[in-house]
Amino acid sequence: MKFQHLKERMEFGKKSVESQRRNDEQLECVNNGSMDIEGLPVLRTNSGGWKASLFMIVFELSERLTYFAIQANLIIYLTTVLHEGLTTSVKNVNYWTGVAAVMPLVGGFIADVYCGRYWMIVIASIIYVSGLVLLTISVSLSALKPPDHCQTAICKKATSTQIGVFFFALYLISLGTSGHQPALQAFGADQFDEEDKDEMLKKNSFFNFWYLSICIGNLLAVTVIAYVQQNISWGFGFGIVTVAMGMASLFFLYGTPFYRYKLPGPSPITRIAQVVVAAIRKRNISMPLDMNLLYENEDGDSIIAGKRLLSHTENFQFLDKAAVLVQDPSGGLNNETQGGKQPNPWKICTVTQVEETKLIFRMVPIWFFCLIFGVAATQSQSFFIKQATTMDRSMGPHFQVPPSSLLALSTVAGVVFIIIYDRCIVPLARRITLNERGITILQRIGIGMFLAVMCMVAAALTEEKRVHVAKIHGLLDSPGTTIPLSVFWLTPQFVIMGIADVFLVVGLQEYFYDQVPDSMRSLGIGFFLSDIGVASFVGSLVITIIEKITKRRGHPGWFVNNLNRCKLNYFYWFLAILSAINLCCYICAARKYTYKKIKQTSAISGSSRHYLLKD
Repeated sequence: MKFQHLKERMEFGKKSVESQRRNDEQLECVNNGSMDIEGLPVLRTNSGGWKASLFMIVFELSERLTYFAIQANLIIYLTTVLHEGLTTSVKNVNYWTGVAAVMPLVGGFIADVYCGRYWMIVIASIIYVSGLVLLTISVSLSALKPPDHCQTAICKKATSTQIGVFFFALYLISLGTSGHQPALQAFGADQFDEEDKDEMLKKNSFFNFWYLSICIGNLLAVTVIAYVQQNISWGFGFGIVTVAMGMASLFFLYGTPFYRYKLPGPSPITRIAQVVVAAIRKRNISMPLDMNLLYENEDGDSIIAGKRLLSHTENFQFLDKAAVLVQDPSGGLNNETQGGKQPNPWKICTVTQVEETKLIFRMVPIWFFCLIFGVAATQSQSFFIKQATTMDRSMGPHFQVPPSSLLALSTVAGVVFIIIYDRCIVPLARRITLNERGITILQRIGIGMFLAVMCMVAAALTEEKRVHVAKIHGLLDSPGTTIPLSVFWLTPQFVIMGIADVFLVVGLQEYFYDQVPDSMRSLGIGFFLSDIGVASFVGSLVITIIEKITKRRGHPGWFVNNLNRCKLNYFYWFLAILSAINLCCYICAARKYTYKKIKQTSAISGSSRHYLLKD
């Protein structure tokens, strides 16, 4: 009898332990819709987090090293090797940069809707590396480029075949960038569960370290790789980044078992259109007094798919009518359902779908007001560098600082400050504001805009100093003569712009990932990149307009070939004033902005809630 009793207690204990183990595993599972590569639930302990995102950060460093190695010296290669004219070269650089920045909208859409972020990264990497291999061959083989030496001061231009091969490789790389850039960053952020407090804090740091990897890649590109390309061999320089990108791709694939994956969702364009159409159809219907009665699907499908439910907000109230379920005169729901199945999404939408549409609408002014910052930031890669070419770049008796290497000042400032910001400023601000980010995303962006204004002010003052020194020494009409003023007078404007990037660029990355609908996060990164791309086109347009206006009535205008006779200081003051006005408009928009509100659901109800109105 005692033996039987002991046996029963042992069996009960085994069942209890097994039940507890299953409960512990369930608690350790990531419940935000993430899965492994085989489509099975993933455990929090052996997936995601820093151990997974590290693969993406290293991959991003290599990709940015490659991209900036091409961008930094592209105009030099076009003018000195392919022997293109300056105007044609500038246009070709702008076209390629613009395409590389705008195309991620397409890549992000495909990743979110069709193939998923992981497979988009894999496919884009294959295209990217293929383009790099072809580019390396193009700059290495003598048959694919004109002769290096010009005869009798006349340079032989590249043939159509040589130009075709080079630009085909170049745009093949931009095609790879279009899928790689939006998907990789979103996939890296996906490795942190927003519903877990500890992982959420790590996710906030992830965007800072992501920017740190970009800075390191940029620094290596404008210093080491730029030196190799111009002083050793173009083929060797591009060969280095090709090998680096290939090895980084293999490193990314090695981390496949550690990643958290999410399935692609429905087309965001279709979902937005459904809300707009449904709202227009019901434009004459009155809204309920209690907004909690609007239609919402709470059967758990959204949670299982990893898409969280959103709470109602007060903005764009005309769209709320899309969530009102209308009753037909007979008392049924036949006018908004199809044979008793799920409601017709073109007639009735959930509150979550309506709020997702509102999120996109609320992003438009933020996206627009950030364009002016991009216009100011592009000056660091054009006029700032042009100023440096006229100044004393000596460091010791035998070394001259390459003008493009001054971009390293911004990069180093960004690297140093991003560490100070993440490890010192954020913890201190968190104690004061009780905000897990230290300051809000829009506050961070606003600080970056303010620093951009200060950068333009510093640039204007430095330019006035440069022209004054040139005037004193009688060098205003001697553009080829070095002005006896150290190039490091430009340090403040480069450093301020680097710190501004820490606030604004990182803030924009976080904003466009965090505030878009959960199913559109790759596309959200595409929105961020498109802001930078469109800003470069806007900057060119602003210069063109100013040039036409200032050349009226026989005046030489602000922009002439002789930089000493340019009114570059006027242009910087103009950008400072324009940026200040833009900052004021941004503050007004930010004060009225409503952040995404996640609905807290303690249990899955298994029902839908709706509100009925008669026609």
